[in-house]
Amino acid sequence: MAHTQPLAEVKDWFRIRNLLARQCLAEFLGVFVLMLLTLGASAQTVTTGETKGNFFTLFLAASLAVVIAIYVGGNVSGAHLNPAFSLAMCLLGRLPWAKLPIYSLVQLLSAFCASGVTYALYYDALQNYTGGNLTVTGPKETASIFATYPAPYLSLNNGFLDQVLGTGILIVGLLAILDKRNKGVPAGLEPIAVGLLVLVITLTMGANCGSPLNPARDLGPRLFTYVAGWGPEVFSAGNGWWWVPVVAPLVGATLGTATYHLLVALHHPEDSEPVQDLEFAQHKTSDLETPASAQMPECKL
Repeated sequence: MAHTQPLAEVKDWFRIRNLLARQCLAEFLGVFVLMLLTLGASAQTVTTGETKGNFFTLFLAASLAVVIAIYVGGNVSGAHLNPAFSLAMCLLGRLPWAKLPIYSLVQLLSAFCASGVTYALYYDALQNYTGGNLTVTGPKETASIFATYPAPYLSLNNGFLDQVLGTGILIVGLLAILDKRNKGVPAGLEPIAVGLLVLVITLTMGANCGSPLNPARDLGPRLFTYVAGWGPEVFSAGNGWWWVPVVAPLVGATLGTATYHLLVALHHPEDSEPVQDLEFAQHKTSDLETPASAQMPECKL
């Protein structure tokens, strides 16, 4: 057992005891995994001319990436992965407001770093596909690998509504999944339920702008493309689209939180038992209180 002593000392030396520091590290890694897998799927699709990917594989990969990311940091930081969800937790009193800017900054930084790693991973593919000309618009544009851009027909007003509604549904679904007084999800399977929620939202609301639904997911990669060679057009394209996926999800998160609580969470029974269980218990009680003569047919000989 003596050989385990040095390992124990090394572990003790590396171990971080500060809770906030541990949460930041877990949140960073969770967002990094989420973004690397999501952006990797996008890069693979675009640089191969959609011969090795399409809209469905993009949305499926992003949804599965959410599942893995939540498993990575769920029990440490809560795996928020999204400033909009962190805001919802603050509104509900489940996250101190002082942690909101810290979580948001970590999420943004992680998304930026994951974009850099994706760029390095697909550097040769990008050069081959674009001929070294990194553009935001045109037939060989590659900026959409990293950040979202609106469809040509989409106005800023309609895009803002798209992101408010999409994020609102996301938050409603998340709160329902996490609500133990509602139907509930078996412990450990919550990430899978969240992944399915993200998949159905992207499959039904992804045509307008790709359903970013996450300020860090969009702004971090956009900042990376700005400094990596795509230039200032990443902020001017789409009539200055960049601020919509930053602001609208925060509005959607606020409305989604209020909607779920006003229509569902505030009205749970005080004893938190599901309604169907209460009705079943009442029915059983009435059966027990019924005289035996009323329950059994009279036996006549």
